[in-house]
Amino acid sequence: MISRAHRRLGRPAGVDGFGLQSRLLTRRSLLAAPALLGACGRPKGTAFPGHVFVANQAGRSVSAIDLTSFRAVRHIGLGAAPAAIVADPRRESVYALTPFTGTLHEINARSLSLVRTLRVGAAAVAMRPAPGGETLWVLCSEPRQLVRVDLDRFRSVSHIRLPAVPADFDIAWQDSRAVVCLSGQSGLATVDLAAGRIERNSPLAVEPRLARFRSDGRAILVAGHRERALTILETATAEVVVRLPLTIEPRNFCFTPDGGQLFLTGDGLDAVAIVFPYRTEVAETLLAGKSPGAMAVSTRPALLLVANPESSGVAVFEIATRRLLAIVSVGAEPGAIVITPDSQYALVLNQRSSDVAVIRLAAVIDRRLKMAPLFTMIPVGSFPVSAAVRRL
Repeated sequence: MISRAHRRLGRPAGVDGFGLQSRLLTRRSLLAAPALLGACGRPKGTAFPGHVFVANQAGRSVSAIDLTSFRAVRHIGLGAAPAAIVADPRRESVYALTPFTGTLHEINARSLSLVRTLRVGAAAVAMRPAPGGETLWVLCSEPRQLVRVDLDRFRSVSHIRLPAVPADFDIAWQDSRAVVCLSGQSGLATVDLAAGRIERNSPLAVEPRLARFRSDGRAILVAGHRERALTILETATAEVVVRLPLTIEPRNFCFTPDGGQLFLTGDGLDAVAIVFPYRTEVAETLLAGKSPGAMAVSTRPALLLVANPESSGVAVFEIATRRLLAIVSVGAEPGAIVITPDSQYALVLNQRSSDVAVIRLAAVIDRRLKMAPLFTMIPVGSFPVSAAVRRL
């Protein structure tokens, strides 16, 4: 039976369950495209004009890699272990968060130097830029609050207190709204960021681990602790639309750029679950190597990359056909994967071998083999966990 909330959500015109413009592309044209590209010869790779900044957790530093020469050119000490890093497209800056000190660090992307630091709390969990780019929000666990940081002045300008210890959060790009996973009391807090207040506390059957807004902002997708399911709620009312059973306990989310598909990995089956957020249904499950973890999506070509930490490899799938194109051997214990903005290269952070593996995606498409070569390997600091690319 379809709930009233289910009927209200719908999906935007032109986006089907595959996240593609169905009236412009056909399955036949998608399958023919690689053959046409192959007939024209293999395109040569070009350098990307910018740097990738890598947060080295055990090294308590950020490494800057020049993507024109593919070598590390600077190691910037922070004095604490970073866990996340984001690039600022409006300013020549990247921001690193050191959770155990509750500190935000600003690095100049051109001079490759630490320019400012700001302590937002005793301990932090995560950070996300706000729509518009003027501010950045930091989720703190001690004290329990969301902190708004003015990036021009680089100072905290407001905070919103939370009723429980937070575990994760997301921001809707359509309006000034956030959703926060609350530990212990098994619930979600929907926050009006503009008004600086909590709109609603919504109890759930299980403690939420991850929460993300659907691309239109009208639904919230939630994964819970020790639950092999995905719960979808209507944003406006927090009413549960559907609970989708899965073969895994989701730990990682990865969306296609248009939000038409959601890929999930986690404990359980060695597979990737594929969900259509607008159809609110599970599409299928793909076997993806031993204990698949972090993922990334490229747009041109449209590929899904899945890290396999236990086998030191990355599985590469063609999104349109769900076909496994290659398994690329990388360094020890691959984690986060970052795609360059031009979709030429995938940068894989190998946590145990403390390096970055660079995969040229055109080579994977052209070879169509089960094993594909690496473009290069770049040593960085100890235990890289997060990265961001900044064009110069």
